[in-house]
Amino acid sequence: MTMETEDPNQTVVSHFFLGGLMYTAEHPSLFFLLFILIYSITLTGNLLILITVGSDTHLCSPMYHFLGHLSFLDACLSTVTVPKVMAGLLTLDGKVISFEGCAVQLYCFHFLASTECFLYTVMAYDRYLAICQPLHYPVVMNRHMYSGLAGITWAIGAVHSAVHTSLTFCLHYCGPHHIAYFFCDIPPVLKLACADTTVNELVMLANIGIVAAGCLILIVTSYVFIMAAVLRIRTTKGRQRAFSTCTSHLTVVLLYYMPPVCIYLQPRSSGAGAGAPAVFYTIVAPMLNPFIYTLWNKEVKRALQRLLCKGSQETPEGSPPP
Repeated sequence: MTMETEDPNQTVVSHFFLGGLMYTAEHPSLFFLLFILIYSITLTGNLLILITVGSDTHLCSPMYHFLGHLSFLDACLSTVTVPKVMAGLLTLDGKVISFEGCAVQLYCFHFLASTECFLYTVMAYDRYLAICQPLHYPVVMNRHMYSGLAGITWAIGAVHSAVHTSLTFCLHYCGPHHIAYFFCDIPPVLKLACADTTVNELVMLANIGIVAAGCLILIVTSYVFIMAAVLRIRTTKGRQRAFSTCTSHLTVVLLYYMPPVCIYLQPRSSGAGAGAPAVFYTIVAPMLNPFIYTLWNKEVKRALQRLLCKGSQETPEGSPPP
């Protein structure tokens, strides 16, 4: 698992060994079936949302454009972690990950997770404009604007993740190589560094304080104005429609923010025991998000019904038309 080098400043660890999730070693086959079911539902649900938003002309507002990005992010986020977890349940070799592979997994995870964080903030701003500034909304949130905002979230996420990945893997790793976690994340990887990680931990905490908390403050501020505007709507139908589009977004924001804060605000305590909240926002939440948006959004439900009915009514090739 290690590779000796003459230069002590070079990395001597060539592979890491992922500890996996607690309690899964007793019944690996059962948990493998559970995870493959969750992963299948996640990919199917998010792919359906993505196809529906992309093909249905009734879902042409910026809100659904951002929803398509969110579905793509959730599918990718689940793909970064779940297949490796399932491989570790099948064989012992499945828990081994190369040093470079660990860096790639950490980068991809934080790239997707941070992009999702910024996207939630943009979605809150979109809801603020739509409800609080309805007359200016079509002008302000035009095609160039919402496409640019989506692109910016991806760009900032890429830079944000590159900074953390570089700071993490520029350290000296000389062993041990056992990561007490089910994927390569910053806190458990830093615990294996043969160097002072104080700066890395300060940067990580600053990231929580400035980026995540900053985004959350903007989201909460947006919804304070939104709630005030919704309460001024006179018709019950209008209030219900406004609440339906906001409730789903607020729910997924809570599912996204609560577990990571528990993990990254206590980096030294991260380990196998921190796997439960991490599983929730890396594996369970991406599966739940499509259901949350379809259960509380009538337009998405109707669009899904149109898509499914269209698929079932298509004439098979070579058959006469009805």
